[in-house]
Amino acid sequence: MKQRIVTGVIAGLGFFIMLLLGSYWFAGLILLLTVIGYDEFVRMNDLKKHRITTWIGYLGTAALAIPWKAADVNSIIAPDHLIWLLLFIVLCITVTSKNKVTIDDIAMSFVGMVYIGIGFHYMIETRMIEHGGLFWTLLVFFCIWATDSGAYFTGSVMGKHPLWPTISPKKSIEGAIGGIVISIAVAVIFALIRPDMLSWKQALLLGFVIAIVGQMGDLIQSAYKRVKGIKDTGTLLPGHGGVLDRVDSWLIVFPAVHLLSLIPHA
Repeated sequence: MKQRIVTGVIAGLGFFIMLLLGSYWFAGLILLLTVIGYDEFVRMNDLKKHRITTWIGYLGTAALAIPWKAADVNSIIAPDHLIWLLLFIVLCITVTSKNKVTIDDIAMSFVGMVYIGIGFHYMIETRMIEHGGLFWTLLVFFCIWATDSGAYFTGSVMGKHPLWPTISPKKSIEGAIGGIVISIAVAVIFALIRPDMLSWKQALLLGFVIAIVGQMGDLIQSAYKRVKGIKDTGTLLPGHGGVLDRVDSWLIVFPAVHLLSLIPHA
């Protein structure tokens, strides 16, 4: 427990410093987490045996995470163009390797690139919103953390009905509802602090969506780890597991709030 607390405090402090500094500091940290996260994904799926595919995966995941708009080359490297290009490249490997790299390996590599790369991309893009990037980033993060905390404590006290026992036996319906309520409350607090940027109606919707999507992101990771028969995705953070263990909700929530146009675009 002591190790878990120490690791959490140090990692959390470092993360917040980079978040406050913003710009390329935060982007650099996220890109580092992107590569580490993909490395965990590769190890979990035993993809290291295909060296070329693995390195393309590292580069592709990082390329998807990079905020090309900030580099003013978005018209050349649009996200959908890049996704198709990466798909084409990895599919070609099945041909050039004479099927030594199977379509199953390629599919898994591609899923990892998109899942991790796009998820981290929208974290960087949120922080780089011209007007209020820090506000919107903190809002999303605090709602995610509020959902997790609210679900945990509500479930511990009131949890009686399993939410999805075959995927995550400890989660309850009561906990899930508690997470939604706390997330909405946090979003409303942000609206009260900056009504010029967020109305209370928007806050209600945003808090609700983040809680629902965030908990689904958590369940997705739980389902995946259950299939693989592992407890943690890595060992980078003693007592906390790997990068993917910590960002399971982040990778789903940040793209969702952008694609649903619930927060401004960078």
